[in-house]
Amino acid sequence: MTTTNTANTPTTANTPTTAIVTTNTPHPYWTSVPSPLGPLLLTAGPDGRLTSLSVPGQKGGRGVPEDGRQDPGPFRAAEEQLAAYFAGELREFRLPLHTAGTPFREKVWAALDEVPYGSTVSYGEIAVRIGASRAAVRAVGGAIGANPLLVVRPCHRVIGADGTLTGYAGGLDRKVRLLTHEGVLRP
Repeated sequence: MTTTNTANTPTTANTPTTAIVTTNTPHPYWTSVPSPLGPLLLTAGPDGRLTSLSVPGQKGGRGVPEDGRQDPGPFRAAEEQLAAYFAGELREFRLPLHTAGTPFREKVWAALDEVPYGSTVSYGEIAVRIGASRAAVRAVGGAIGANPLLVVRPCHRVIGADGTLTGYAGGLDRKVRLLTHEGVLRP
């Protein structure tokens, strides 16, 4: 994946039913796009880089930004790439991204970007990839759980050391759907 890391609106049928929130990072633009996972809420900063992608009911997911403006314009590439991904035509997202996390979280998220389509890694493997000890697995799990860019930054590809499907902020049913879509699991 290629990444660059550096309003009170009424709810409609296409808008996720998440709360309106105020955040520290400016997210002046937002839109909602349909997907097999439900409506996806996308936010972008003033420069148009994607700052979050959330699903309905996501643990710690972003809501419609209070200071934001609904505008699909900054999200055209993301919408096209997401549609191609869900159609089975795209395996690697190439979108300008901007996330704000601690240096540790940024390292974990960068490691997620390197997990190829159709494969999985364990939390311990991510710890090793970033130069942390295997004892840092809990911290790695916390950073993965705080990933603001579901689907695009593939935290769904991280599984337990014993191969179990553990944790996913978007819900285990969505993790199963994504891994089945990518051919990791059989329908």
